[in-house]
Amino acid sequence: MRAVGVEDFGGPEALQVFEVAEPHAGPGEVRIRVRAATVNPTDTGLRAGWYGPRLNDQQPPYIPGMDAAGVIDEVGDGSTTVDGTPWQLGDEVMAIVLPTEPRKGAYAEQIVVPAASVARLPKGTDAVAASGLPMNGLTARVALDELGLRPGQTIAVTGAAGAFGGYIVQLAKADGLRVIADASEADEQLVRDLGADDVVRRGDDVADRIRALVPEGVDGLADGAVQSELVVDAIADGGGMAVVRGWNGDPGRGITVHKIMVFGHARDQEALDTLRQRVEDGVVTLRVAQTFPAEQAAEAHRTLEAGGVRGRLVLTFD
Repeated sequence: MRAVGVEDFGGPEALQVFEVAEPHAGPGEVRIRVRAATVNPTDTGLRAGWYGPRLNDQQPPYIPGMDAAGVIDEVGDGSTTVDGTPWQLGDEVMAIVLPTEPRKGAYAEQIVVPAASVARLPKGTDAVAASGLPMNGLTARVALDELGLRPGQTIAVTGAAGAFGGYIVQLAKADGLRVIADASEADEQLVRDLGADDVVRRGDDVADRIRALVPEGVDGLADGAVQSELVVDAIADGGGMAVVRGWNGDPGRGITVHKIMVFGHARDQEALDTLRQRVEDGVVTLRVAQTFPAEQAAEAHRTLEAGGVRGRLVLTFD
């Protein structure tokens, strides 16, 4: 079968199409015939060698990809849905994938994943749209759960026009939070449409802009723009800050830094299925910016790394 990956780490040009052995589902696993795999910053990082030490148990090619959607075409013993019924051949599903594990990533015609990492496609969507939900949606959900804010409290979101930030905005509103989000002038309407109560201009002074709206500081902040120390001053004493790149700074003032690692939540089938329900309820929207045939993965990576993408870039497999 075809897979897209790298033999040697490098730039987008390092990505190649490889013929690799067809995988098979073992106990507690399903095999998915992949129709769509989303391109994320974690994928460009793996391609560039950021996760090299975590791939010691693998042989090349190293295959990126944390999000996939398609059709189940093989079911291992004991592989069940969230309600305990067995998965069936032909079920249309989405999955979160861990490319650092021996089964490798989502950029392949067929992938094998734990059944607990799989949920049905939201009704009314297709594989391309749904493939952008599992990893970023779960990351957003974990961030909100770790911040532990109560209805009526206030959260600030940086990078609100991005995938993680956009899901934070929508899920936070569903949780009953007041949302203050940043945006460029070009993205302001998008962020308002996602549900933000207030929008401030993005930039190095975003903390001051947030404090102008909430002088006492916000109860929590989700830092999708990875601004770290630049946004700490927006948070109230004793508040929380969710970071996605492992910031090691000391914010002081009793602020707790939550380092969000979705890898540890990849088998939370109930959370993944709840995201499906959120889409069906109209709480969460799926945004696709552009699709690329899998053979054009290098171009997709170049497009993502150039910045300014709103919505997800998706690789498609025939």
